[in-house]
Amino acid sequence: MTNDKKTLLIVEDDPGLQKQLKWSFDNYQVIIAGDRSEAITALRRYKPSVVTLDLGLPPDPANASEGLATLSEIQELLPETKVIVVTGNDDREVAVEAVAMGAYDFYQKPVEIDTLNLIIDRAFHLVELEEENKRLTHNNDEPLEGIIAVSKPMLDLARMIEKIAPSDVTTLLLGDSGTGKELLAKSLHNLSPRKDKPFVAVNSAAIPENLLESELFGYEKGAFTGAVKQTKGKIEYADKGTFFLDEIGDLPMALQAKLLRFLQERRIERIGGRAEIPVDIRIVCATHQDLQELIAEGRFREDLYYRLSEITIKIPPLRERESDAIVIATAFAARFSEQQHKKIKGFTKEAAEMIENYPWPGNIRELENKVKRAVIMADSNRITVEDLELSMDNVDSSLPLNLKEVREMAETSAIKRALSYSNNNVSKAAKLLGVTRPTLYTLFNKYNIQTNDS
Repeated sequence: MTNDKKTLLIVEDDPGLQKQLKWSFDNYQVIIAGDRSEAITALRRYKPSVVTLDLGLPPDPANASEGLATLSEIQELLPETKVIVVTGNDDREVAVEAVAMGAYDFYQKPVEIDTLNLIIDRAFHLVELEEENKRLTHNNDEPLEGIIAVSKPMLDLARMIEKIAPSDVTTLLLGDSGTGKELLAKSLHNLSPRKDKPFVAVNSAAIPENLLESELFGYEKGAFTGAVKQTKGKIEYADKGTFFLDEIGDLPMALQAKLLRFLQERRIERIGGRAEIPVDIRIVCATHQDLQELIAEGRFREDLYYRLSEITIKIPPLRERESDAIVIATAFAARFSEQQHKKIKGFTKEAAEMIENYPWPGNIRELENKVKRAVIMADSNRITVEDLELSMDNVDSSLPLNLKEVREMAETSAIKRALSYSNNNVSKAAKLLGVTRPTLYTLFNKYNIQTNDS
C-alpha cells in the first residue's frame, strides 16, 4: 500500500522533542534524524520537500556550525527543499545567517506546535505551487502556450479559449491593462486552423489618429503626399490568418464606420483606391475600457460593438486569481535568473506572502517588472521584500494576525482548491489533501463548506 502523505524530515537530537514532533505532525510522513549523517542519509532516501533543522546539532550543540554545514549540504543535494531552521532563544543572529544562506524560514525554541505547524503548512503550500508552475512551464502539451495559471477563473478561461479557437467567431477580450490580452489572442490563433498563417496585431492607442487608417487599410501610390508606392495595410497582411486589434475603445468614430463595413462585407478599399479587395481573416479585439459606457457617451458605435462581441471573454485581474501571483513570480524569477546569470532559488517567506497579498494594480506586467528588478538587486539566493520594492501600504490590511484565523483561512482555501481540482469528488479531494474522507466531511461541517457529493 502506497503512502500518500507528504514527507517531512525532522532533524533534531533531543529524543523527547523527536517524539513530540513526530506525534504532532502525524498528517505527514515524518522522518526523524538525530545528527548530520542521519539527516543526509534520510535526505537521499526520502527526498523530503520540507525539512526542519535544529542548528544545535552534535558534536557541539552550543555551536551552530554543524547545523549550518548540514543546511549547506541539504541545499547542495536538494536545492528546491524548503528548510525551516530551529534555534535556541539566543541564536537569532545564526538563524538570520541561515536564512541568508537560503533557508526558507526560522523558528526559535521552545517549540509551539501550532505556530511551527503553520510555518510547515505554508512551506508545503509553496512547494506545491512551485511544482505546479514547473509542470505548466515545461509541459509542451499545455493548450495555452505561455499562460501560467492554477486558479479556477483562469483554468475556466483556458477551457473557453480551447472551445472557441477552432471557429472563426469574432471575439472581444475585456480586461485591465497588463492582464495578457495579446497573449490570449495568440492562443486563439495558435489553436485555430489558421495557426500556420499570419498573426497581425495593431494597438489603436499607440498609433496617431491621422496615420491609423493607412496603417489598417493601406494606401495606393499617390493617395496623399508621401505615398510614393502602393502599401498594404495590416488587415490585408493578416489575410488567411488572425487580425488582433488592441484597445478598440480608442478607435476614432470615422474608422469605426469603416471597420464595421469591413466586418459586414469582408472587403477593404485602400486609401486612394477604387478596387474592393477580399480579405479572409479572423478578428479578435481587446480593450480595458467599458464599451457600454462609451456607447452611452456616444463615443463608440453600438452596431460595431455587437459585431465585435459575438463572444466576449472577461479576463480577471491578477488580484482575483488565487495563488497565480506566486506561481507566475516563480516562473519570472527562474527566467530572469538565467538571463542575469544569477543563482536565485526563490523567495523568502515574507516576500512570497507579500506577492500573494499585494493587489497588483498593474497586473502581470507590474509583477514581471518587479521580479526582474528583484533578481538584479538580490544580494542572496532568495528574493526579499526589499528586493521587490513593494509598498506595505497597498497590502490588504484585513488579513488576520490571529494564528487560529490564519490557519482556518488556509485550510478553507486548500479544501476549496482540492474540490475544484477533483471536480467536487470528495474521495479524490481527500486524497489530494492527505486526509481521510470522514475527516474531510468533518472539515466541511467545521467551515460550512457545501459540496454536491452525496
